[in-house]
Amino acid sequence: MSAPRVSFVSLGCPKALVDSERIITRLRAEGYEIARKHDGADLVVVNTCGFLDSARDESLNAIGSALSENGKVIVTGCLGAEPDVIRERHPNVLAITGPQAYESVMAAVHEAAPPSHDPYIDLLPPQGVKLTPRHYAYLKISEGCNNRCTFCIIPALRGDLVSRPAADVLREAEKLAKAGVKEILVISQDTSAYGIDIKYQASQFGDREVRGKFLDLSEELGKLGVWVRMHYVYPYPHVADVIPLMAEGKILPYLDIPFQHASPQVLKNMRRPAHGEKTLERIRGWRDVCPDLAIRSTFIVGFPGETDDDFEMLLDWLDEAKIDRAGCFKYEPVRGALSNGLGLEQVPQEIKEARWHRFMQRQQKISATQLTKKIGKRLPVLIDEAHGNSAKGRTKYDAPEIDGSVHIQSRRPLRAGDIVTVKIERADAYDLYGSAV
Repeated sequence: MSAPRVSFVSLGCPKALVDSERIITRLRAEGYEIARKHDGADLVVVNTCGFLDSARDESLNAIGSALSENGKVIVTGCLGAEPDVIRERHPNVLAITGPQAYESVMAAVHEAAPPSHDPYIDLLPPQGVKLTPRHYAYLKISEGCNNRCTFCIIPALRGDLVSRPAADVLREAEKLAKAGVKEILVISQDTSAYGIDIKYQASQFGDREVRGKFLDLSEELGKLGVWVRMHYVYPYPHVADVIPLMAEGKILPYLDIPFQHASPQVLKNMRRPAHGEKTLERIRGWRDVCPDLAIRSTFIVGFPGETDDDFEMLLDWLDEAKIDRAGCFKYEPVRGALSNGLGLEQVPQEIKEARWHRFMQRQQKISATQLTKKIGKRLPVLIDEAHGNSAKGRTKYDAPEIDGSVHIQSRRPLRAGDIVTVKIERADAYDLYGSAV
């Protein structure tokens, strides 16, 4: 009997991508084939995003497309936490499960298309099935979040913080490194809070015990001999403990910190963790220890109650902080978010738009200035795409898909996954250009 075929759609953030990888790994382990098209597959699994209205619409449209092309659809992911929304638009879906509900997804798949597993031929690579290119992978260290930011519904969708034991995380990372992954991207909702829920409990990894704590985990990951990049880090005081590991080259000199704003009043209205911290002083302290530290961040303009003075404070903060990379979003009300009921004055759409353009212009100048400092340097670059003697890759200061690239010319053919030394010859607002040496 031929193996059942499952078509898969993965929407949303890297954390959702990791969920997709886990489900696909389970499917492959049980003998299912992963189909490239909905048409002809036995069923479709859609892993949804439900954070912003635009993401909800994208998810609902993807479900609709899968139903029209195939007819048998299982829905999982963040929007799955609101089954009524899905059923109202698409009453014919087979099953709906919330995020991280791997067992429920598999049970629904088994019911719709029973597996035909052959243990002699259905072999899996030890690192599981990855949806990213072979040379980098996301490593999720926890689920959920204990913060209650007023614009965010992630805790309602994914629950409170649940940290994985350090040994489990490290075993997965070790498998990835052995499989040839060159870069591990550490992700969670709040990476700095890792281990708080399990009281930093130690677990046995190899011949030693490792505490479930941000610093201890970073130290151990730094021993694997691959690039280790930290995402979604809040600027708590203990983050400073990890900066020396970056200065020593054990993990990448890179922090992805969602600052979201600089005005104390806006941050207070957002109920941001560490909103009272003196972040500029903290950034200066980090750079004293690790001068080539790259910081990327995200910001929101037009949050309810944001005044002209609040916005000008944000621009002044940007000038001082010299963030290497920054994304900016116009505030969008999210169904179920606390910010809808704060009673604060809404910022008109045209003012949001104007502030967004001013922010992006200011940040573009800062990013361009930061990049020009790299001209003339020889930097290791991880190749993402290769086309004979030309290639595109990233330095240690840039994460895949969200930051800039290095465009490379070479006398010898390059391959995706190679790490090559590149002499940087010029820069624009986002990217670097150079030659392999």
